[in-house]
Amino acid sequence: MTDTPSRLNTGSHDLPVSPELSRFMAGDWAPSPLPDSVRVPPYAVTPGRRARLSALFPGERLIVPAGELKVRSNDCDHRFRPHSAYAWLTGLTGEDQVGHVLVMEPSGPHGHEAVLYLRPRSSRSDGTEEFYRDRRYGEFWVGRRPDLAEAERLTGLRCAHLDALGSPAGRDSSADAELAAALSELRLVKDAWEVGQLQLAVDHTTAGFEDVVRALPHALAHPRGERWIEGVFGLRARAEGNGTGYDTIAASGAHACVLHWIRNDGRLNGDELLLLDAGVETDTLYTADITRTLPLSGRFSPVQRQVYELVLAAQEAGMAALRPGASFRDFHRAGMRVIAEGLADWGVLKDAEGDRHRRYTLCSSGHMLGLDVHDCAKARSETYLDGVLEEGQVLTVEPGLYLQPDDETLPTELRGIGVRIEDDLVITANGARLMSNALPRTVADIEEWMGRLLGG
Repeated sequence: MTDTPSRLNTGSHDLPVSPELSRFMAGDWAPSPLPDSVRVPPYAVTPGRRARLSALFPGERLIVPAGELKVRSNDCDHRFRPHSAYAWLTGLTGEDQVGHVLVMEPSGPHGHEAVLYLRPRSSRSDGTEEFYRDRRYGEFWVGRRPDLAEAERLTGLRCAHLDALGSPAGRDSSADAELAAALSELRLVKDAWEVGQLQLAVDHTTAGFEDVVRALPHALAHPRGERWIEGVFGLRARAEGNGTGYDTIAASGAHACVLHWIRNDGRLNGDELLLLDAGVETDTLYTADITRTLPLSGRFSPVQRQVYELVLAAQEAGMAALRPGASFRDFHRAGMRVIAEGLADWGVLKDAEGDRHRRYTLCSSGHMLGLDVHDCAKARSETYLDGVLEEGQVLTVEPGLYLQPDDETLPTELRGIGVRIEDDLVITANGARLMSNALPRTVADIEEWMGRLLGG
């Protein structure tokens, strides 16, 4: 099929194409096929994933889109990332997946045939101008797409042109919600390949935290030191993977009391703490999620140490509660008990009973981790939040204390201190393995680590 100029995503300032130029552009291009050996990284495991989904919906047509571009401003789009369920089922994670759709067509009494509808590489010899004129999809603008045969070798799926799909009619939103829940629940337990990708994300994130510590002298000198920190970590994330798995939180001083502080426009003060919550996303789209709260001077003050060590004790209690068969909420309850008792010991609370400690903790203490930073969020409560842990699940444990600068229930010396410690763990047969153990967690280890990286 030949695109007419009116269908192309061309800019308003594009020059018209003469018939002579069109003819000239259509010829004398050397063959440039993809290597026959190229496969998506999880090629061996995606058929099993699709089979598990198929078994849940016998006789039903299942539609899983990659998603569409969203405009950032005028003719500039946000960077595209395919939907996590689509990536999990196909293994395709690139920016070239815009608009593509996986359809599971009922086949036989119980099974499905998976068909990938995509926008294949444009021909250069049949008058099609897309490859050099289309700013959104053209090969010379955004890069090479596979043709249909290449896509089939890449994925092991039957592939068809996107134009053959048409528009699905009569969509049932309740059925969509059921499919979304099923796709989340199928991803709750990670296979060995996924755990390996998550460990890779954690390892790259560890390197990014080391980069940040080394960059602290420059960041402290800059009027927007938080952004310097964000940029340093972002460099590591783009160099080693797809980028950051979520917006980096680089929160100094009282900014650390804002749970999702992503403005990152503040100056750093050497007497304060830096809360850095950041994760590298791999090229396969699995992300780490780690938080460290660091003394910008390299050493904790007595009151900073007091707050930090209470949060660390809560995290230790939470991690100790992780094991197959334990309630998902057990680790949060264990950590919050430590926090409540500590606040009572300080005299901030009159006792540790009830939920008044939540004034200073605000949120839960962890979540599933995987293709999404808050992974499997569409799962039903009984299989996730009110369910039990299973071997192979990966999650974070991240208690925090957020002592607001204007909170008059607190002694003055505690106000404006925010501390969160977050690590990534995989549930094992007998407990949990700390995937992020290369980053120090205790006061002494952090001070030694920072001193070494800063050459002190």
